[in-house]
Amino acid sequence: MSILLDNFAPDTVEMRQAYCDAMIREATANEKIMVIDADVSHSVGTGRFYEAFPDRAINCGIMEAHAVGMSAGMSATGLIPFFHAFGIFATRRVFDQIFISCAYQKLNVKIIGADPGVTAATNGGTHMPFEDLGLMRLIPGATIIEPADATMYGQIVHDMASNYGIYYLRTSRRKTVRIYRDGVKFETGKAIQLYDGSDVAIIACGIMVYEAIKARDLLKAEGIDARVLDMHTLKPLDKAAVIGAAVDCGAIVTAENHNAVGGLGSAVCEAVADEYPVPVERVGVFESFGEVGTQDFLQKRFKLTAEEIARKAKICIERKGKRL
Repeated sequence: MSILLDNFAPDTVEMRQAYCDAMIREATANEKIMVIDADVSHSVGTGRFYEAFPDRAINCGIMEAHAVGMSAGMSATGLIPFFHAFGIFATRRVFDQIFISCAYQKLNVKIIGADPGVTAATNGGTHMPFEDLGLMRLIPGATIIEPADATMYGQIVHDMASNYGIYYLRTSRRKTVRIYRDGVKFETGKAIQLYDGSDVAIIACGIMVYEAIKARDLLKAEGIDARVLDMHTLKPLDKAAVIGAAVDCGAIVTAENHNAVGGLGSAVCEAVADEYPVPVERVGVFESFGEVGTQDFLQKRFKLTAEEIARKAKICIERKGKRL
């Protein structure tokens, strides 16, 4: 049976609700788990955790650097802190604290950045991180995960709670299009091949996975056979899947709700450059700050769409042909 639903539709469960459900399950089984919020318990959806575990949840207010320092201290005592803020404040604002207080000290801190990229929507450019993946990829030993839908949370949160180290979970807060069936198993560090194909490979993460699936249908209508990979873990990157796509397809398109520099596109380019150079086209944000708007408007504004993925795929195939 396919791991994908027969019909994709907006989920009935918000991402933050599914995340909090997973956190409560893990905290019930592991008394060391703590929630640290930067005044976002309502926004990120951890309010029910406060009700279930009032002695294991702390709101630090809008003091993200202090919250990261507190998380580091908790980890040093053997606790497992999950620190929450909007993505822009969970990474760029506190990068030095994460790098030195947490990662350099080899501590066990989990960082959750909400509303990445255009999912920040009407919060606008000041709250719209297009650079968080690039920053977090620079931290030695960090693990970076961006789920495509809410069904992934159970396994992701379990892995984060069960494995030692610095984790960054980049997640939308609201409803996304659900693509996976219940009960699907996900493995951190292993891409999921959603469709096979031989003409071009589309490697996507987060909300762009659904756009990649739609782009595959657009390309199929033109006789182009596209492989689609959900690269939910950006670090460690599944290099075997990337190189396999390069060898089998000879052309790759990456798609991310992030700056085209520093994130998934850069990681894939680095992998193929090292081992099996092929043409790569990137779908992402180029030299732009965030803006105010609905998510749908912003995806079109920054060309984070199935149509753009399909257009870049045809360019990439043409480039492949010129090399043969």
